[in-house]
Amino acid sequence: MSHWFTDARFGLFVHFGLYSAAARHEWVRNYERLTDAEYQQYFDHFDPDRFDAGAIVAAAKAAGMGYVVLTTKHHEGFALWDSALTDYSSQVACGRDLVREFVDAARVAGLRVGLYHSLIDWHHPDFTVDWVHPLRDDPAGEALNEGRDMARYREFLHGQVRELLTGYGPIDYLFYDFTYPETKQGWRGKGPEDWGAEALLAMCRELQPDMLINDRLGIPADFVTPEQYQPTQPLERDGVPQVWEACQTMNGSWGYHRDNVDHKPAVLLAQMLADSVSMDGNMLLNIGPDGRGAITPHDAATLAELGEWMDLHRDAVVGCGHAPFSPPREGVYTLRGNRLYLHLHAWPLGFVHLPELAGKVSYARLLNDGSWLRTSVSDPSQQASHMTPAGEAEGTLTVHLPVQRPDVLIPVIELTLA
Repeated sequence: MSHWFTDARFGLFVHFGLYSAAARHEWVRNYERLTDAEYQQYFDHFDPDRFDAGAIVAAAKAAGMGYVVLTTKHHEGFALWDSALTDYSSQVACGRDLVREFVDAARVAGLRVGLYHSLIDWHHPDFTVDWVHPLRDDPAGEALNEGRDMARYREFLHGQVRELLTGYGPIDYLFYDFTYPETKQGWRGKGPEDWGAEALLAMCRELQPDMLINDRLGIPADFVTPEQYQPTQPLERDGVPQVWEACQTMNGSWGYHRDNVDHKPAVLLAQMLADSVSMDGNMLLNIGPDGRGAITPHDAATLAELGEWMDLHRDAVVGCGHAPFSPPREGVYTLRGNRLYLHLHAWPLGFVHLPELAGKVSYARLLNDGSWLRTSVSDPSQQASHMTPAGEAEGTLTVHLPVQRPDVLIPVIELTLA
């Protein structure tokens, strides 16, 4: 397992494609049952004149992220690179290899390079209609699949992945999406055998032996990928700890969705990041550049807010993981070496009480400004009175807080363990 991934903890996901100009969710073809002919206008007018890979990567780096992940091809089938296997590409549409631009920019910035690749392809003539396909409700029904050959599609899928893993130098991370073997509405889904998952994984291992691969081929790989929810404890399978990464959106959509304004505030996203790290996980936060390829003003502002917080608090995130202590009700812990970090999601009046830590902490300070915090241990037998609280449980360390909450997204207390 590459340590860079669990060290970085925070990455940027970038969803960009023809759907960005449609501006109504990356699944617009599925949701609106659009045919190839109806979708063609977005290819014909694809003009990402404001797609600036250097600016995207700079925003990620300024936000404190350690890696970036670009959609090379989403379910729509449009390739963002110069693929020899299809004319349905950015090279043909606008004369640009956006994958190369992105990979080169990430390397210059010193960030790890990640690629997303959809196993699904609603444009390919051999990809059979199933229950997520835009044509699933077509009155022609089963006849649509006559002449379609998943073996030919498999060859195309493997060929495109080979292009990505041989044409762009070392790739650090590959996010496949996704496997759905269930049968619904009379249509059979697709599983590992449809992708030739074992052979595809073996090819990846051969071509990029140091690359991390997610679990969405339908067979085990290097890390698991909770989507749009936050685990509440470290993940295990059969008692074995799992490396995991929660992928999260700004507003519930991955691709640019002009009219979706259900934006998560920066403070919530910072709490989600802290929660992830506290449970030994990563967070991959998505942006969907607009139809011209620019980061939206809202997303740029949110990344900048997160960057301000990370600039002061990166030590409580990068290189950190789960702590074997019970956090107080007001927050979560992250741990790096002998430094325990308490992320205070709620700011209590005067004190925060830390179970199990009496006698175990040599120094406490607010991380944002480095200011010392007084600590004490109360007598557990102390009785409460009008002006005096009851004693805390045996072993509890009390940290004394200022009344004024620090003006940061999440205040963090750094505790040096004795």
